[in-house]
Amino acid sequence: MMSKKEPIEKTRIEVASAESQELANRLGSEMTQSYGAREEAHISILIRRDDGGIIGGLNGLAHWRWLYIRHLWVEQNYRRLGYAKKLISIAKDLAYERNYIGVYIDTFDTNTAHFYENVGFKIYGEIPDFPIGFNRIFLYLPLP
Repeated sequence: MMSKKEPIEKTRIEVASAESQELANRLGSEMTQSYGAREEAHISILIRRDDGGIIGGLNGLAHWRWLYIRHLWVEQNYRRLGYAKKLISIAKDLAYERNYIGVYIDTFDTNTAHFYENVGFKIYGEIPDFPIGFNRIFLYLPLP
């Protein structure tokens, strides 16, 4: 049953400090109808020392056959030793094996963006002053 349309002047607007799960579910349903199921999958790749401590890792979220690298971190003392490159390589291989279209990532650091370009990513957009004084840089890597 369709609800009666209310003029905006007669509606109640709420502001909340927590995300509305109902809103997310409703949007998700519409998006599934329009674009197909997201088929989300989380991945986490960790590199550990012999004592079990984490040297570095990568967290990703796959949806619509794209892998988004949400977090990529390597302990300060282990940087510039190939660990980040290895993590990205494993993520690319996983994405390829799962028949994904590509991988995407973002960063606030221009040096990090250059590193991503050196391993095959392409810049597709930037938002200035996000955070203030820095640009948020978006990169993607299509898979063969």
